[in-house]
Amino acid sequence: MVSKTVRSLIFAASMAGILVSSPVQADGFAGAYLAGRNALSANDFPAAASYFTRALIQDPSNFDLMESALLAYVDQGDIDRAMAVARRLNGEDPAHQIANLVLMANAMQSENHEGAVAGLESGEVVGPLVDGLALAWFQVAQGKMSDALASFDKVSNQPGLQGFGYYHKALALTLVGDLEGAEAIFSGKAGVTVPPTRRGIIAQAEILSQLERNDDALALMDAVFGNDLDPSLTDIRARLTAGETLPLSAVRNTRDGLAEVFFGVAGALSGEAQDGYTLIYTRMAEYLRPGHVDSILLTAQLLENLGRFDLATQAYDRIPDDASVFHVAELGRANALRQSGNTQAAIEVLEQLSQSHADLSQVHLALGDAYRRMERFDDASKAYNRAVALYKTPEQSQWVTYYTRGITHERMKRWDLAEADFRTALELQPDQPQVLNYLGYSFVEMQINLDEALKMIERAVTARPDDGYITDSLGWVMYRLGRYGEAVSIMERATELMAVDPIVNDHLGDVYWAVGRRREAEFQWSRAMSFEPDEEDATRIRRKLEVGLDQVLEEEGADPISIANDG
Repeated sequence: MVSKTVRSLIFAASMAGILVSSPVQADGFAGAYLAGRNALSANDFPAAASYFTRALIQDPSNFDLMESALLAYVDQGDIDRAMAVARRLNGEDPAHQIANLVLMANAMQSENHEGAVAGLESGEVVGPLVDGLALAWFQVAQGKMSDALASFDKVSNQPGLQGFGYYHKALALTLVGDLEGAEAIFSGKAGVTVPPTRRGIIAQAEILSQLERNDDALALMDAVFGNDLDPSLTDIRARLTAGETLPLSAVRNTRDGLAEVFFGVAGALSGEAQDGYTLIYTRMAEYLRPGHVDSILLTAQLLENLGRFDLATQAYDRIPDDASVFHVAELGRANALRQSGNTQAAIEVLEQLSQSHADLSQVHLALGDAYRRMERFDDASKAYNRAVALYKTPEQSQWVTYYTRGITHERMKRWDLAEADFRTALELQPDQPQVLNYLGYSFVEMQINLDEALKMIERAVTARPDDGYITDSLGWVMYRLGRYGEAVSIMERATELMAVDPIVNDHLGDVYWAVGRRREAEFQWSRAMSFEPDEEDATRIRRKLEVGLDQVLEEEGADPISIANDG
């Protein structure tokens, strides 16, 4: 989580500059303007850009239209068109944050370093963090390394920004060949602290390799990542072990340096700021460094969050097949396709990935999840089997694989296998409420191990007291145990939490019937029917409304309520 200090420095300029809020007082283009506002509110950036452009043709000097168009262009990744609008906005308001961000990137791209520095000095700013780091990178580009180092230090001296400043200082030193100075910063020998990040550790490993210290690079990676290596880290480790000298890839030029600034800010804002705002920074990072895969992946994730699954899919498609993170992009693409409703295409992506990356357990796990959602439980079990077969040692995070595989076994009536998986999941994660609830409720439905089921479900409720399904399970096990009076208040609480769930309302009806509150029972069964239960449950509920629960239990060969209660 990013500190309030960092957020305030990043957000130093007003957010009002990127929000569509002011009415446009002009006639003749109201339709295009309103359509643009609606499209932007729906995160449909291409449509918004088109509508605002049409409106701008009729009123090219309208400030509100210009900043709305700018935001739409940047968020959809059309930086060339954004540039023209940013220049016009800058002429109207030299302190406009987003316009200056776009112009800053363009200045680095076009090598207008002196103009960029002059603009920063004259007040064409974005915010303290970005301005300070950008100034330093422009000074590096000018060959003014002493000034640049002083600028990096100035950023580092601001509360909460030490990590940003020293990280970029180390990258700049690497770029100009001072590998010893850069490594001293990363290792802490320079008396400063750079919080470890994946990109930072890789950069440090590359520096150590360049310094002919592959053993130290390996020790660093082992200390930070352990055995949890993705394909990219596995490849780096293999090359170090083989004695290869790693190339310096973190920052290859000053454009990469500024791109790293934008990506770092995006990472800091992710989950803290509006996704549309964070997206601006990832778009600008990719503009400066088109192959910046981490920026592309974050862009895609932000677009998914915004519900723009088509644009997210396009972003994932920009990751090349030979990239070490290709599997990450394909997993993301499959998820975006699924969320857009294209389930079969998502399955096809995952099936192909399970063949090309058969050694990755997370790929088989994702395929299993996709099959399970489609209720192809046997196919899902087989995919989960392949994931489990790749596990070398038991780890806590593996509980989810055993849990989901257990669900598929349970649905396929393979209860012995299901129970074994659920218990393995609990060995790995003893207090996991989902597993406790699922296993406990299964026992309740089969009317076995009821005392153990009660203990499991009580633990689950303790962990998640506001979970309606788990609360329902607790009320239902009380009912099964014949503790009807206790079940009433618990089941009433479950219906408060899950007011429109047919199963929960049906259960409350049974509990009311058990304590003699027959009219209330019939009311709850009628409510359950109004929430469209599946056909099997609906048939049973209709029968209860016709003849009552006691008669239904007798027809099913179960003990009547009175006999169960006596027990």
